[in-house]
Amino acid sequence: MTSRRDFLKYAGQSAVLAPFWRMLSRPAYADTGTAKNLIIFHSPNGTIHDFWRPVGGETGFTFPSGGILEPLAAMKDRLVIIDGLDLHNATNHEGGMAAMLTNNGGGVTDGMSVDQYVAQAIGGGMKFASLEMGALTGLWGGGRQTRMSYGPGGSLVSPDDDPRNVFTRMYGDLAGDAAEVEQMLARRMSVLDLIRDEIDDLHGRLGTTERVKLDSHLASLRTVETQLSTTGVCEPGGAPEAMDFRNNDNFPAIAKLQMDLAVEAVACGLTRVASVQLSHTVSPVVPTWLGINDGHHALSHSGNGDTTGVGKFVTSERWFAEQFGYLLDQLALAEDPETGGSLLDSTVVLWAKEMGDPRAHVCTDTPFIIAGAPDVFTPGRYLRYENTNHAQLLVSICQAFGLTNTTFGNPAAGEGPLENL
Repeated sequence: MTSRRDFLKYAGQSAVLAPFWRMLSRPAYADTGTAKNLIIFHSPNGTIHDFWRPVGGETGFTFPSGGILEPLAAMKDRLVIIDGLDLHNATNHEGGMAAMLTNNGGGVTDGMSVDQYVAQAIGGGMKFASLEMGALTGLWGGGRQTRMSYGPGGSLVSPDDDPRNVFTRMYGDLAGDAAEVEQMLARRMSVLDLIRDEIDDLHGRLGTTERVKLDSHLASLRTVETQLSTTGVCEPGGAPEAMDFRNNDNFPAIAKLQMDLAVEAVACGLTRVASVQLSHTVSPVVPTWLGINDGHHALSHSGNGDTTGVGKFVTSERWFAEQFGYLLDQLALAEDPETGGSLLDSTVVLWAKEMGDPRAHVCTDTPFIIAGAPDVFTPGRYLRYENTNHAQLLVSICQAFGLTNTTFGNPAAGEGPLENL
């Protein structure tokens, strides 16, 4: 029978050393010029390009007054605006939603979405390989129309729409009284002590570069333990206010809570990969908080002659831009515990959409925006492409984390990263 000591020893080896045992059988990732964290932000139903596109050149662009991206004007030097990418072999709402982060599966990525593929590579040793958070994503169940994240073999990965549940998952083991917390921390420390022999053995088998990584990894774990045992961002405060997360009118409050939790989870070292999915394609959301009583999906199909409908859709899209800006601001204010710098500087943030012009039900000229990690993606640029598949963007994101795949999803979409990104 396995003793409790043996169990703790085995668990400690699995949780602490797993990513480094794997280093003995796979190429090392790049040591410099890579990002640490990935956050995906999604808002649905495409865009109207005349109101979304910046004006000007690659570096001298501006956001027109009254346009969708105008709320991001103060932070445009942090952004890479990517215009003109096509989703390979994808049409209409459902096809775009399924292909947005997967490029229709297949190939070396085994049907996974880019967040899950990156998490598989960098999530070892984290409490969560990835965290998926949503707002009004579950009313219609799980399927290609409502899900953007996919695990191995194209299995659905569903976001959690309830911030209180996300909070409990993040901090459930710290919800007890002070004595219980002390006991838990003591157990965690004892696990590290139990596997000291295994750490020393692995240290001797790794190359110089990987030994440095292992030492850094163990130092980070000690930092997390210190954060958990003292005051700071990783000591949970009160749980989010209870509210009906299925209620349309609570959508803004739920979205803000989920963004706050995503930033906190990354800042606390609970995960390196998070996503915030604000509804889904053919969204049932009605932006009543903006004084609009028409559904967002219906508004997205307003023709050019319907100036009232187009105006309401633009107003709704400006609100989504404000939410993206809020997320970036929170990351900029948060400190990276390993570098002491801004968390935004070590995090790639991707704003992804599943369609181009929703009036035509097409997945061409699909808009994307990247923020953060300025040492990887030079910000303050507006990049325009023609006849370019978005799979190259997904490859670029993978390579930002030291991965070496040259295709993503369906290899027929082409090879290599996105030129000039």
